[in-house]
Amino acid sequence: MQPADKSHFLRSEAELRLEQSRKDKAERIKDLGSPIEITGKALAVHIRDNVAWIAENTTVVRKLDLETGKTLRLFRGHAAPVTSLAFVDRVPGSGKGDLLITSSWDKTIKVWDVETKQIISSTDGHSDFVKAIHAIPSLGLLVSSGSDKVVRLWDLSSVADGRPLRTVGILTGHTRPVESLVARVLSEKAAVLYTADTMGIIRVWNIAKEDNLDSQWKIVPTGELKHHRTGVNEMIVGDGHLWTASTDETVQIVPDPTLPPTPGAKPIPPIQHATAVKAILPLPLTVLGEPYLLTGTGAVIRVYDISSLEEPELIAETDGHWHDVTALRLWIRKSEVEGQPGKVRVEPWIVSASLDGTLRRWRLSELLHPPPPKVPAEEVKVADVPVNILDADEERELAELMDED
Repeated sequence: MQPADKSHFLRSEAELRLEQSRKDKAERIKDLGSPIEITGKALAVHIRDNVAWIAENTTVVRKLDLETGKTLRLFRGHAAPVTSLAFVDRVPGSGKGDLLITSSWDKTIKVWDVETKQIISSTDGHSDFVKAIHAIPSLGLLVSSGSDKVVRLWDLSSVADGRPLRTVGILTGHTRPVESLVARVLSEKAAVLYTADTMGIIRVWNIAKEDNLDSQWKIVPTGELKHHRTGVNEMIVGDGHLWTASTDETVQIVPDPTLPPTPGAKPIPPIQHATAVKAILPLPLTVLGEPYLLTGTGAVIRVYDISSLEEPELIAETDGHWHDVTALRLWIRKSEVEGQPGKVRVEPWIVSASLDGTLRRWRLSELLHPPPPKVPAEEVKVADVPVNILDADEERELAELMDED
């Protein structure tokens, strides 16, 4: 995913128009959302306190201060774009999240020491690009998926010992690359795993540790969902539902198929968009608990009121980037109150990442009630007549000249 030199290629008029349109828009919105420019494109983002951890197409993981916009550290070691990241504890249950796990197009899964940046171990994870990883710390498991159409389970019990991770399960059945993973924990020994591929097929699996066997896992396929026509870009599970964003231009909220149906529940309609949806953020599943769903569709961030899931209402739209939004994350911003030492202000912010090479920071209130978009001066016309931009003195002088005539 490195930028290509297009100077030697014949390019269509439509492509040139699109490029110029993006350049014009980039200039027009250059200050919108307090942008932080990075050298690459963010493929995955994780927020911890006031820090963003970014998996980039430039082969690095970037640790970035969201307050200052400065890069704090770069984690170098992959030989291709980094696609996904997760945090686990060196000592299980400590809650420190002091180990970073990353996946890459170089087909490896790497474990890093968060403080020293040192690579603890490297595992040849798949026979093709590793597209996603998902940690289930309470079960001591890491799940990975790839372009090889395979999903693998890895043992995390000895994640810090320096040796490659050990496979404890392989899930097959997908016929296309698997790009999205999410799990719902049932107990210390069991979980439901959802895996989604580029054809929109979502498979559901029960995984459980075998009795009296520390390292053996029983994997049982329990269902298949086909409510998307094309690839699933993001999945989130919670509140009795599976939330999915797809290239088929919809967001869908479906009852979790592993739970008993709710009596009298009505079907939830797909939430239609004009372009592919690559990012979702359901606020009811966060610490805020607010009844809003944020979606990233093309370069636009949308906000829906989902007080009634059966009747989601589009309430706001912010054209905040000049290329596709790839991630939406909640940032609980903690900052000192100026002039009041020791007093901390806590505010909900949203961080959006995009293929335009920026992270943008928004107060949630800004996205709920965005100001009207600025229109370039040359576009401000009424019936092709420029709007009157004279001040009072200029108008008076013009009137006097017209009287003299």
